[in-house]
Amino acid sequence: MIATPTKISDVMIIEPKIFGDSRGFFFESFNQNDFNAAIGKQVDFVQDNHSRSLKGVLRGIHYQIQQPQGKLVRVVSGAVFDVAVDLRKSSPTFGQWVGVELNADNHKQLWVPEGFGHGFVVLSESAEFLYKTTDYYAPEHERCIAWDDETLSIDWRYNGTPSLSDKDLKGVEFTMADIFTLK
Repeated sequence: MIATPTKISDVMIIEPKIFGDSRGFFFESFNQNDFNAAIGKQVDFVQDNHSRSLKGVLRGIHYQIQQPQGKLVRVVSGAVFDVAVDLRKSSPTFGQWVGVELNADNHKQLWVPEGFGHGFVVLSESAEFLYKTTDYYAPEHERCIAWDDETLSIDWRYNGTPSLSDKDLKGVEFTMADIFTLK
């Protein structure tokens, strides 16, 4: 496993070692010991999620003000542009974002620690997205920042109008968001 810090060093691109030949490929998609060593801390995952979305679907920018979730995300079919936004008020990168294309061919994963907002847009005809979380989903604590917030100015790398859920249509401006304080 190779872990590469992004421009926000706590957000890491995780790349597995892939063994392939004419018959196909094999890789270890997750190993707790290797993952903890790669990010430099002990992380315990409590929930796995799997979603399927069509081209142009944008989900996010989601976070929980209590029970914040770290997420290890990957794509097993199709391609997405995945985004993490630093919501830690005490962080020197507060309000900054990083994005990476995750797809079924590059096998990259993104580690999004607690204290970040998270979202993605589907670039392929459809995509299946898997993610592990460090805490349980708590809808009463979930918040959403508008995907097109002018302060964040995220380049989603998608041309066109994305398809949004009712929840995501109600996303608030970053400056109005209920942000928590995490180190």
